[in-house]
Amino acid sequence: MQIRFETFLTMRKKLIVANWKMHKMPEQARHFVHDLLPIVKDHHRDEIVLCPTFICLPAVIAALSGSHIGTGSQDMHWEKEGAYTGEISAHMLRGLGCSHVIIGHSERRQYFGETDDTVNRKLKSALAAGLQPIVCVGEVLAEREAGLTEQVLRQQCTVCFRGIASIETAPLVVAYEPVWAIGTGKTATPKMAADAHRVIRIEATRAFGDEAAQALRILYGGSVKPENANALMSETEIDGALVGGASLDPKSFAAIVRW
Repeated sequence: MQIRFETFLTMRKKLIVANWKMHKMPEQARHFVHDLLPIVKDHHRDEIVLCPTFICLPAVIAALSGSHIGTGSQDMHWEKEGAYTGEISAHMLRGLGCSHVIIGHSERRQYFGETDDTVNRKLKSALAAGLQPIVCVGEVLAEREAGLTEQVLRQQCTVCFRGIASIETAPLVVAYEPVWAIGTGKTATPKMAADAHRVIRIEATRAFGDEAAQALRILYGGSVKPENANALMSETEIDGALVGGASLDPKSFAAIVRW
């Protein structure tokens, strides 16, 4: 499946992604969807995606059937199949009915040794399978305080984007998530986030060319909640949000979607 630049180029439709992390059982996931759908059934301004745990994917995909909301995985392996106990491939996710996949979340990097190189391998596999990858980049607090944010983002993007042809990038989404803001209640100011997004778009221009870079959607992730969603989403450079804790409650998540 190939998604054309024109799909995103004329207007980068905002994308709001719920990352449930390691929360919810399948029955809880079904209840969440049941409560969310009536609230957002007429909301078509933004694209909406739910990313539950692996065990909840079938329940969420079934519950969302016939709706305008997509389903994504929180991770994947770069190989199509093989002796990788406990892993799941992009082709398996696609076959299950997933439309999106999160790649390189800071918690995967921090706790499970994810690197820019593995992110690059996963990105290539996701694109080949027809998934829309949401690639996460961002600096830790020490890097922010040392004035290294731009350098870190450039390095991460350079490696993550390596070997990707511009024609392949139409489905690609990048999420800027300052690690110091994830789960801490701290949030980058809209200007800080927009400045980081501009750096990412410059790196995308270098890697893929101007047309692909201008079509690229860049989300903000880091303690997004109903109280700050409007200020963040009003920034031209912010094309949506990757929402963690505030996405676990359907009313809270709907409030962010309806910013």
